[in-house]
Amino acid sequence: MSTNFIEELKWRGKFQDCVAETEAQLQKESTAGYIGFDPTASSLHLGNFQQIVLLKRLQLAGHKPIALMGGATGRVGDPKMTGERTLLSIDEIDSYIASQKKQLEKFIEFGTGKNDAIMVNNYEWFKDFSFLDFIRDVGKHITVSYMMSKDSVQNRLETGISFTEFTYQLIQGYDFLHLYKNYNCKLQLGGSDQWGNITTGVEIVRRVLGEKVYAITSSLLTKSDGTKMGKSEAGENIWLDSKQTSPYKLYQFVLNRTDDEILNLNRRFSFKGKEEIEAMEAEFKAAPHLRSIHKALGQELTTMIHSEGEYHQAIALSELLFSGGIEALKSTDYDGLKEVFGGLKQFSVSRDKLSHGIDITEFLVADTQIFPSNGQARQKLGENAISINKTKIAGDYKITAHDVLHEKMILVQQGKKTYFFVELV
Repeated sequence: MSTNFIEELKWRGKFQDCVAETEAQLQKESTAGYIGFDPTASSLHLGNFQQIVLLKRLQLAGHKPIALMGGATGRVGDPKMTGERTLLSIDEIDSYIASQKKQLEKFIEFGTGKNDAIMVNNYEWFKDFSFLDFIRDVGKHITVSYMMSKDSVQNRLETGISFTEFTYQLIQGYDFLHLYKNYNCKLQLGGSDQWGNITTGVEIVRRVLGEKVYAITSSLLTKSDGTKMGKSEAGENIWLDSKQTSPYKLYQFVLNRTDDEILNLNRRFSFKGKEEIEAMEAEFKAAPHLRSIHKALGQELTTMIHSEGEYHQAIALSELLFSGGIEALKSTDYDGLKEVFGGLKQFSVSRDKLSHGIDITEFLVADTQIFPSNGQARQKLGENAISINKTKIAGDYKITAHDVLHEKMILVQQGKKTYFFVELV
């Protein structure tokens, strides 16, 4: 192969580990490789997006990606560091898979060609696999001591792990065996926290068929302090669904990265070539205050995950919120504000309530649910952290018709960067 896939991952800071001879296999021939996506939510998030990018890079390097939807593994649950996962209903799992399929199809080229990706669901081969057949045909090949040695199990020995989650690695391992036999899939990829489950699959293929298969793990997405990255400053996941994380929030998430983090993210997520990225890095290091990489990656990611139009909307919203005061809000017509503020969390309040004025705490809690409790609202008001239409307010403030912009809306701000759009109905 002309592109050395592993060398590419190493340069981009994404490579963590691989099974022996994996690089030689990928250089020898076009190889089918898969990544599993368990349906734990209705949308994939930024951590999943790193794996999507990994599949896309595999495809661009001349190999064949397989996206495996975890219709079966999602019914079991991958062991977490602490505590059992909450089991999802079958309807929830099916709904989540349908949503995630649409997201994957946006980023990876699926089709019937040699290099085109395919999508499979492991429920299809597990739904008729009886428990007795599974423990005889699969469980017989892997010892309990081998399974116990995995970090995912060791991390849970003190707090306890159910038999259900203990067997997860066997189910994921069998996926590799099935894909090898039916799709000639010789490679599994995933995050470094999946190394134990992935190597169980490599071992099952070796013990059942006597065949050699391969594996690659990518380093986890982390912040400068070493903790996992993928959540907003408020602790929310960065979802790929615009209804759960707006394009504006995604763009702001990128802009808020530290210099070290943005250099790391740019190599991981950008599809620009090595020479162009190294030139960008040199320009950025010469004038970091211009935040050139923050803006470039913000544009590339927001456009890739959402659309070019939504990127421009995020820019317009950012400029309006951070550069303009009340006059900027007044000078922009309502339709323009409504379009720009589409990226904010939105609430509606009855116009009739304004005639006598609404106590600010009641407005923030009962009317809009911006805060979950009166105590939290009062705390933020006491910290002088709440603004109405870009103007700071105190705890005794009342919302009246005077606060309504363009006869239809009120802009609420918490702190420097969190905004809410309130529409009068």
